[in-house]
Amino acid sequence: MKKISLLFWAVLFISGCGYTTGSLLPEHLKTIHIQPFRNKIELTDELSVDEYRFRSYRVQLETDITKELIDRFINDGHLKVAPQEQADLILTGDLIDYLRQPLRYGGDNETVEEYRISIVCSVQVKDVKNDKIIWQESRLIGDSTYNVSGTYAASESLTVSAAVSDLARRIVNRTIEGW
Repeated sequence: MKKISLLFWAVLFISGCGYTTGSLLPEHLKTIHIQPFRNKIELTDELSVDEYRFRSYRVQLETDITKELIDRFINDGHLKVAPQEQADLILTGDLIDYLRQPLRYGGDNETVEEYRISIVCSVQVKDVKNDKIIWQESRLIGDSTYNVSGTYAASESLTVSAAVSDLARRIVNRTIEGW
């Protein structure tokens, strides 16, 4: 009985799901510098010729993204946020789009009841010492949804904050865990 129990635990240990809370970064990478994100949204580009709609933008959104990223890396603890001169990694990013898309309409099929806020960025993380790009993504999206009215109604500002948080979470996870 003791051998069967030992065998059971050995098989369970070896065939574990592989989830880890540790970093998959190489040992020499201990610090990161987050460059302030740049706003690259071209506000004069038309989204739809038929409706004569233009891109929208939230003031200081690139600053909010930078601040949230710094906070996320500090809270995560795998990489220490450092000045550029002392950093092993440099994270750069551009805000390339801000979208407010209708998700659900009311009974009249004209009144929007739910929106999705999507924040689109291009991001790059570079190993400074080896002059090598660790990862880059041309369209990384953080998003969140909100109801305009009803029991679950929320403001657009709170939803933008949630989308920024989602984007920062994705960037930190991609940097630390490699996925």
